[in-house]
Amino acid sequence: MDLETVKKYLEKGVGADGDDKNASTINGMPSRFFENFIMQGLHVDQIEKGRVLCSMKVPPRLLNAGNFLHGGATASLVDLVGSAVIYTYGASTSGVSVEISITYLDAAYVGVNQRLLSSGKDFGILKVSVLSLLNIENTSLGSTCCFRIPGSYLQCLIWNAEKYQESEALIVEEIEIEAKALRVGKTVAVVTVEFRKKKTGKIIAQGRHTKYLTVQSKM
Repeated sequence: MDLETVKKYLEKGVGADGDDKNASTINGMPSRFFENFIMQGLHVDQIEKGRVLCSMKVPPRLLNAGNFLHGGATASLVDLVGSAVIYTYGASTSGVSVEISITYLDAAYVGVNQRLLSSGKDFGILKVSVLSLLNIENTSLGSTCCFRIPGSYLQCLIWNAEKYQESEALIVEEIEIEAKALRVGKTVAVVTVEFRKKKTGKIIAQGRHTKYLTVQSKM
């Protein structure tokens, strides 16, 4: 990339005249909108002292250009879900972040469309397309490929989905987020946060979050 391209990449929404085309919309967002933006759709499946297990279907708003969960969204969830574990100890505050580290191992994809073109007793043809989710009702295909597969495997490969025919389904991947407290002391807390594909249990990312717990005044 040349320097001007890098500049345009960073200055999202800024036109040739220097005006930010999105400023009025973004500035109109409510206070603390970011947390709601990241966590909307997250469900708590289990909660106990020192452990929180959540799940969520990866929404289009949290995708990157490759149509999978954005690394920045993952980092935010490490912060937010990891902080929630500290509250399970009865703390009135989750403290302030000292260090966050994340290892990315896989990706949670959204926008893979499968369509059964034909099927017989022994074989079927399955069309798999990678979509752009900016406009799901009227979109172009990012890439398409077809597979000739044994009939016995067809049932495993076709998922039913609302608003699609039985032979066509949009795959929106569901993930699990498990946060555990390694230590919650008087001034320091350390938690781990693991992201997994809910269907297979495969690890997507692992995070570690260290927080300083402010000392509460006794006055």
